[in-house]
Amino acid sequence: MKKMMTIVFLVAMFFVGRTIGYVVHYIENTRAEKETAAEITAENILLEETENWGLGFGAEGTKPTGNVSAEQLAAYGAYYVGAGDEKVIYLTFDCGYENGNTEPILDALKKHNVQATFFVVGHFLETAPDLVKRMVEEGHTVGNHTYNHPDMSKISDMASFKTEMEDVEKLYFEITGEEMIKYYRPPQGKYSTANLEMAKEMGYQTFFWSLAYVDWYQDDQPTHEEAFEKLTGRIHPGAIVLLHSTSQTNGEIMDELLTKWEEMGYEVCPLSELTE
Repeated sequence: MKKMMTIVFLVAMFFVGRTIGYVVHYIENTRAEKETAAEITAENILLEETENWGLGFGAEGTKPTGNVSAEQLAAYGAYYVGAGDEKVIYLTFDCGYENGNTEPILDALKKHNVQATFFVVGHFLETAPDLVKRMVEEGHTVGNHTYNHPDMSKISDMASFKTEMEDVEKLYFEITGEEMIKYYRPPQGKYSTANLEMAKEMGYQTFFWSLAYVDWYQDDQPTHEEAFEKLTGRIHPGAIVLLHSTSQTNGEIMDELLTKWEEMGYEVCPLSELTE
């Protein structure tokens, strides 16, 4: 009996340690997003080597400029903002791991009849398959955020690129019985021209963002006031909003945030309406 209990304890510790290790790895990797989401001077160039996605902000309510223009990205089937002046928002979430905040986000989206896109990594698929099923059942889109959340700009060969993408596709199919919609978001916003070309060759459309804020540090979550200041003050027509499903603040404010956007005259639409 004692031997059996020891084995069970060791197995449990293995899985706990594996999850903790992944969370630490994911948080460390996403620290770079603080820089890529920062305000920078935009240059309309597409570098041949590595680039980090970044934004330059103007007057409140206006679209930011990207360090690559929407027209240049379009050549690769990539987007960071919608065209036109219609008050439309495209709401997206990056899902690196599950810590109890995805469910309240889904509850708020359901209450407001809003469809969002969730970009998932392999760990999220492995550990939260029921949430993935719920996303699909409630009309959301599940996109590809790579299996291991690496710096994709350092991957220059198609075989390695395909492995990161196809491993997500396979596990998603095992969970849902459906083929994954080919929407892709590069981890940390790191990319290269070659990455965009490979994604396009695989039939993927790539999505960056035009609005995000620092919401991923578990021990330093933004206050509700800070979140509303960023997410309502910088909202703009055609915004592709990036939030993290790991954020406790996001889970707590999502219902009120959607209400505020509605009061401002905005409608949240699925990414499919942008691509069409």
